[in-house]
Amino acid sequence: MNPLRGSGARAVSGFAGAAVLLFAVAPLALSDFRLGLLAKYLCTAMVAVGICLAWGRGGLLTLGQGVFFGLGGYAMAMHLKLADAGPGNLPDFMQLYGTATELPWWWRPFANPVFALAATVLLPMAVAALLGLFVFRRRVKGAYFAILSQALAAAFAIWLIGQQATTGGTNGLTDIQGFFGYDLDDPVNQRMVYFVIAAALLALIALARQLIHSRYGELLVAVRDSEERVRFLGYDPANVKLLAYVVAAGMAGLAGALFVPAVGIISPAMIGIVPSIEFVIGAAVGGRASLVGAVLGAVGVAWAKTALSEEFPAAWTYFQGLLFIVALAFLPGGLASLAGIVRRRRAARRSASPAPVTVGEAA
Repeated sequence: MNPLRGSGARAVSGFAGAAVLLFAVAPLALSDFRLGLLAKYLCTAMVAVGICLAWGRGGLLTLGQGVFFGLGGYAMAMHLKLADAGPGNLPDFMQLYGTATELPWWWRPFANPVFALAATVLLPMAVAALLGLFVFRRRVKGAYFAILSQALAAAFAIWLIGQQATTGGTNGLTDIQGFFGYDLDDPVNQRMVYFVIAAALLALIALARQLIHSRYGELLVAVRDSEERVRFLGYDPANVKLLAYVVAAGMAGLAGALFVPAVGIISPAMIGIVPSIEFVIGAAVGGRASLVGAVLGAVGVAWAKTALSEEFPAAWTYFQGLLFIVALAFLPGGLASLAGIVRRRRAARRSASPAPVTVGEAA
């Protein structure tokens, strides 16, 4: 049997099973409140898909995905706030602070829904491309790249907080009531938002799987393992890593854009250093080299944060950091690697056990 054909069949069956769970089982089994929480968790899973591509396959520890998540979220929120305010009116927070008499010039293009939708993905990708060109061309990698990406997340959050008159400052953009003409207070429309998020997640998984199993995916792994050999073969490792980084940024931007109608708010607290690390923790715990593992890990960690932080608000952060350390130190492949470890140990035991000796052979 052709292994590629078998892998494709398993992928199709996996997508079919995931579609049944997301579009049939979850809406029937969960209340509107729980379904809204699941929609939020699926947005974090979308970020984890990009991390799986960039970190799991390319070795790029991206600790600044909150920047791209925030760019997509703010782009969407700006359009929705302008739509709620109506033509010619200022968003409510600008009227409240009273420091702006007219709409800032960089807000005006977001009144166009086509521009806003494109910006949710293209703006994060453009920022990632600029940063990636600067970093990868200078062969910055490893811990230095991780620290630089984290510093970018901190700088972006600080800038947003300082622009209270135009970004809402610490509060962010809140009280978002509509989504392209649909009232978000209506439970039916909230379910529609959930279905859009679920469909987007499956589409991103399909895109990432296609990249991983393509020639580019093999080249990305080669760059991760030995840049010099890839350079000797005539490829530019900087371009290979740049593409993975830019695609992961676009996925994070789309996740941030869909997070806004699901939750109704976007603020600097959701996009700084801590959220960026939480994105990575979810992918690491589930398995950064496995799309399914990264998605399930992101959903599981997000659910645990909601459930456990209510009971242990002071201890949850420490538990989360310990979880990340344990995952990297003792289970680098995440929970998705447990099945492979068990199979290898069983095979090792079988090969180590002596072969049975028959009576005839002994004689």
